[in-house]
Amino acid sequence: MGLPGALRGLAWALLVPAAVAQPACRQPVYLTLDTGHMGVAPLIAEVLNRQQVKVTFFAANEKTQEGDGSLGAHWAPWWKARAAEGHAFASHTWDHTYWRADLPGDPPRFRVRPSAGAAAGKDFTVTAAEYCAEITRAARRLEEITGQRPLPLFRAPGGKTSAKLLAVARSCGYAHVAWAPAGFLGDELPSETASNQQLLAKALRDVRSGDILVAHLGIWSRKDPWAPAVLEPLITGLKAKGFCFATLRDHPDYRDWVTRVR
Repeated sequence: MGLPGALRGLAWALLVPAAVAQPACRQPVYLTLDTGHMGVAPLIAEVLNRQQVKVTFFAANEKTQEGDGSLGAHWAPWWKARAAEGHAFASHTWDHTYWRADLPGDPPRFRVRPSAGAAAGKDFTVTAAEYCAEITRAARRLEEITGQRPLPLFRAPGGKTSAKLLAVARSCGYAHVAWAPAGFLGDELPSETASNQQLLAKALRDVRSGDILVAHLGIWSRKDPWAPAVLEPLITGLKAKGFCFATLRDHPDYRDWVTRVR
């Protein structure tokens, strides 16, 4: 005579090796990667896959070392492969457009300066609707490439925003994501004054549970590239300290927004 269903389930659970159980992520950190020249993108993908770490990518259509822009046809297979691996995606504005100032009056207008595209390096004025369209264009291109709906989040280039800009973005469905002070990993800094070893040591010393971290898929100005020297030691070092990695889908400040807006 067989065991009752509940007892059978308990007996089976006791027979399953403990190793198959996935431990909860109790000390999460949230690694985010913004686009750049993409020169280190293949290496970064290899490290993330080897370490089984999921990240959130913020993408703009930036100039690249190879191909037709970071969201162009050349890099589309790279993004599609990252989606298949379970990473998350969000907008970094289409032309990597920096907020420069709020302009007086109503409705809201902003002075901006893109670092990519036809108007790169030029200041001009956008309306609230035009700024929302700038965020949405990158999000739609990500969805077209990956087949995955991006998160209703965005990161303003340089993290530069105003209260009015953030309110406009939320009105069109996007919450802004900055980073923790210790989460600035320093790959934009000159390597002459901020060596890779210094940046690694600082991150391993200062990062705390819940921090959002930021680095890039290649920085034009840095002579000693950050990712080849720092990314994997950083991941393994944080793991050794008891940290685990999650995407912004699971961040307590954003998960309700993501669920509600999506």
